[in-house]
Amino acid sequence: MANEMSVNAPGGAQEPGLKKVMGPKLLLFFVVGDILGTTIYSLTGKVAGKVGGALWVPFLVAFVVAFLTAFSYLELVGKYPKAGGAPLYVHKAFGVHFVTFLIAFAVMCSGITSASSAAQAFSGDYLSGIFGEGVEPYSWMVALGFLLLLAAINFRGVGESVKMNVVLTCVELSGLAIVIVFGLIAIFGGSHSADITPDPSRLTQFDADSSPLLAVTSATALAFFAMVGFEDSVNMAEETKDPAKNFPRALLLGMIITATIYLIIALITSTLVPTAELAESDGPLLLVVKAAAPWFPPILFSLIALFAVTNTALINMLMASRLVYGMANEGVVPSLFGKVHKGRRTPWVSILFTSIIAIILVSSLEISDLGSTTSLLLLVVFAVVNVAVLVLRKDEVEHEHFKAPTWAPVLGALTCAFFASPLSGRPATEYIIAGILLGIGVIFWLINYFIKGKADFDAEALSK
Repeated sequence: MANEMSVNAPGGAQEPGLKKVMGPKLLLFFVVGDILGTTIYSLTGKVAGKVGGALWVPFLVAFVVAFLTAFSYLELVGKYPKAGGAPLYVHKAFGVHFVTFLIAFAVMCSGITSASSAAQAFSGDYLSGIFGEGVEPYSWMVALGFLLLLAAINFRGVGESVKMNVVLTCVELSGLAIVIVFGLIAIFGGSHSADITPDPSRLTQFDADSSPLLAVTSATALAFFAMVGFEDSVNMAEETKDPAKNFPRALLLGMIITATIYLIIALITSTLVPTAELAESDGPLLLVVKAAAPWFPPILFSLIALFAVTNTALINMLMASRLVYGMANEGVVPSLFGKVHKGRRTPWVSILFTSIIAIILVSSLEISDLGSTTSLLLLVVFAVVNVAVLVLRKDEVEHEHFKAPTWAPVLGALTCAFFASPLSGRPATEYIIAGILLGIGVIFWLINYFIKGKADFDAEALSK
């Protein structure tokens, strides 16, 4: 969810056009790197706790839902290649500033909840894999320290590049490759811990406490968190060579590659590790490595996992703080949030605001609640975007672009709305959390509206 917005140059000067540096291979790496992250490393066990041994099913369903929505993003990015993001698409379709603001704020909130889940993952079983179980009583302190460190890095300023994203993606992929290679050897070659017996029969077992349908839908509501990130690639359109040709291929192929990795890991994980044990862990892939290759240093794998969740958290906190800053500059939240530190040239009030919310969330919620709330917020955004693409069919452009088959956004809107609704088995607490977060935004919007009497703003500034 990074790069959802960008700001104009100081004094309102227009920056020169962005250099087209991303070819198909670099764009593919960007897509894969954006999707990979915290969920597969930390929430796989929580998904298993909801669905049972058939862990692969919710990941497959989540992929289908995300794939449908990706078609809508591809049509929109092809139609409007110089400005991307859900807020702008929604504004072009409906022209209601308050709705545009809510979509932008929902994206910001999803970044905070995603980073908060990463903070809890950082302080959990992977950290214990390095320092031992004696660190568990202090996990909440580690999570808070982790968020403070992110705030400090954010305040200092982080220059990111897509080439660095390639490096980070390779590190994350190395951890997943370890799980896949050692897991397959353990299953088919018999090289595994004496305490673990591979049990493929678990792959067809569902949670006994609910019906298979409810088990799958409730687990998918959380597993969808694993597929988010693909929407960020629309913000790279202006820097991509021949986007009309390269974007559809890179985005869809990147999602297929990522989904394939997730499905293989889900199959291996459920086969090697008992469901009950998975459900209790926020470091499920470490359990797989210990079962498949007990000789492999757990410290090394834990370090890779911690790096993966740190990268995800930092990107999301950067996005969230800059989005609040952008909204302040556009006059839709109090101007206080637009203050920039003179020395560091970073939006310190917005960084402080988003960090405080993250600290409160980490201190009061479980990692599965944070992941599910992120999924809920983005499913609502995606449902609206799927409707927006149909509305914008009336807005014709001169250049050729990708056009999604009509059934894709229709099914995308329906499936996103379903998995965001209580019918999917979501607990009421997730709606309360999301409602509180959005309510905070509405309060600031109302305060600013009554003080300034301003309802108009540049939607494009909130969407890059």
